[in-house]
Formats: sequence, structure tokens, C-alpha cells
Amino acid sequence: MTQGDDVADTDYLDLLVYSEDSALREAVISAVGSRPGKGLPRARWTEAATAAGAQDKIHHGNFAAIVLDAETTKVSGMVLAKTLEQEEDTVPPVIMLVARPQDEWLARFSGAMTCVALPIDPRELQEAVAGAVA
Repeated sequence: MTQGDDVADTDYLDLLVYSEDSALREAVISAVGSRPGKGLPRARWTEAATAAGAQDKIHHGNFAAIVLDAETTKVSGMVLAKTLEQEEDTVPPVIMLVARPQDEWLARFSGAMTCVALPIDPRELQEAVAGAVA
């Protein structure tokens, strides 16, 4: 452990980000940073560009939380969240990225624990991830 931390550097939070937009996936990873919050393990990200790829990774993985892009055009994060809710035994906490604040109710109906508005506010996203994994 490093001085000031209360978790070992070998501990990780496995997180997944789903968006067909590689720049958005990169922005999510950058916004959260190396640790979502003080005292939490380091973040280790898995990226998914397709809903099928995300669903497969979630089915076979052990993610602490997942960040889904509600604005993905082929299969939105909301549709993916609802599918996961119906088909998986357990679903990690879902953080939904939404472009319009009025879509928050729909995101929550789809299974989102919390929503973060686009464009991403790094502090808001970091706090949402930290809250989901705490």
C-alpha cells in the first residue's frame, strides 16, 4: 500500500463502459481517473462498442459497476440495461449517460441506479461511480 491509501495496489474495481463512440468511452475512463474515490481501489476498465459484446462481457465478468451510453444508436444503453435486467441473474449497478435530463425517468425504469448528463462533467461521473461501488 502507498502512504495515505487504505487499499492495496493489487486491488481493482472492474468497470465496464459501453458506447459505440470510442471518444465517449475514452472520456468516461479519463473522467473517472485512476480511482473513483478516496479509499477505493484502482479502476480497471473494459470497453464494449456493441451491445452483444457488452452483454457477453457482463455475463462472463464480475464488474463492480457499468456505465452505459443511452445515446448509442444501434442498441441504446437503456435497451441494454432492460435486457440485462431480464436475462441476467445479477446485474452490477448501472450508471446511464443521458443527453436530455427529461430522459432520466426512462433510464431509471430501464434499470439505471443513477444518471449522468452528457456532456460529461468529470466530478459528477466520478461521484456516480464511487457511489455505485461503495
